[in-house]
Order: sequence, then structure tokens, then C-alpha cells
Amino acid sequence: MSSQLTEMSIHSAHGVTYYWTSDAESEITLVFLPGLTADHRLFEAQTKAFSVDYRVIVWDCPCHGKSRPYDAFSYANITAELHTILMKENAKKTVFIGQSLGGMIAQFYIDKYPENVLGFISVDSVPFGDYYSKSDLFWLSQLEWMCKMFPDKTLRTSMAKMCGTTEPARKRMIEMLASYSKAELCHLMYIGEAAFIPENKEVILPGKCLLLLGEKDRVGKVKTYNKAWAKKTGFPLVWIKGAAHNANDDNPGAVNRHIVDFLAAL
Repeated sequence: MSSQLTEMSIHSAHGVTYYWTSDAESEITLVFLPGLTADHRLFEAQTKAFSVDYRVIVWDCPCHGKSRPYDAFSYANITAELHTILMKENAKKTVFIGQSLGGMIAQFYIDKYPENVLGFISVDSVPFGDYYSKSDLFWLSQLEWMCKMFPDKTLRTSMAKMCGTTEPARKRMIEMLASYSKAELCHLMYIGEAAFIPENKEVILPGKCLLLLGEKDRVGKVKTYNKAWAKKTGFPLVWIKGAAHNANDDNPGAVNRHIVDFLAAL
């Protein structure tokens, strides 16, 4: 983690949420939201690149990393914690960069609190709304027992391989998974995905939006959903060469260039 970032935390009735922020003087705050089972380290290549010129906030999402234990995972509760952080940090003009689950949290947040949002960059995430079949939603609810069927080492290794094509990205994923017991990891996979089912809705995303997608992303139907998302909304869909699900870690140079271009166009 960049030395330019300072560890902070907030407390609520559900638990303690940790986040890291830079002290750069900038009107725009970049809010980096890691995906399911990942923590703030996922965006290290981005926070190092942008924390000098921009105010940066990156967190360990509740139930993840240092932000454990947390007793009530839901999109409503998670976005409430995020809102507390952004109000505490006086983030008046925000751009959200969310990977996978982080992109879903960003959408839920932007729909509820649109007033200070300038834009949203999705990194291998999926949309809220009417994109999912009954079969899709059923299998999301089955993840816990399915994960338990794998031996512990096999589960972690397969997750790392699905998330990254490069050795550094896979190594980072293994390191982020190391703090969870197998039971905790399987349950986190379940609550992170199953929470989506009752809270799924049509959302409004004001401002500029960009969809980034690893060309080798093989997680579920992420590619299918992103193609439908781009077609329905008109959001630009950009393929990240050589990257899997953690595209920002597999090919940080390409992702960072797209973030730079996005910010320049605001």
C-alpha cells in the first residue's frame, strides 16, 4: 500500500469499517471499491498511480479484510457505511471505480446518493436491473454449499486462477484470501452474491459511465451481462487485453490509462 495513504475507520452498530485515504488537494475524490473476497490491496496499482494528484479513498468492504466481523451484510447497510465515510471525508465530487462486487455497491450507492457523483467506472462488474434469469438467481443462492465441495487449497487456487491470468495477480488474490478460514470464505461467497437477489432493482446512474472488462474474464456470465449492459444503456464497453476478472491487477497499465482518459473527459 502506498505510503501516501492513511488508515482510517468508522464504527456502526454492525461493526468497524476500515478505509485508506490520501491527503492530495483535489476537488475530485476517486473511490475504489474492491470485489468479493478481495480487500484494499486489489487496487494498489491504482492508488499508487492516482494518490499524488487526486484524493483517493479505498476500503476493506464490511465482511472483508480488516472490516470484520460485520453482522449484517446487505447492499443497504454497506452503502450506508460508505456514505458515512464519504461524508466524514467531505467528498463533494466523486468518481467510483468498482471491481466486481465493488461495482455493484457503487451502482446501489449512486442510485441512492446521486448528488455528488461525477462518474462511474465498472471493472468486471455486472449491472443491477432486469438482466437475470430465474436460473441465474437460483445458482447465486447455491454458492456456499458448492464452494464447500472443493478441498480448501483447490478452492483458493481455482479462485485465484479465475481472477487473474498473471502470476502477480494470482499471488495477490491468494494473499487476500489467506485471512479467511474455508468456512468463512464459503459463507462470504454466499452472502456477497445472495444479498443481490432481494435487493436487485433498476438503478439510475447519472454522469459519465465506462465499462471495463477483461477479455479473458471467465467468471460466471460476466461477459454476457456486460454486453447486454452496454447495449441497453449505451455505456462504452472496453476490453482489457490479456486480463481476467481482476483486470485492474492483470493489466494495470491499460486500466490506469482508461481512468486517466475518463477523468480528462469529465
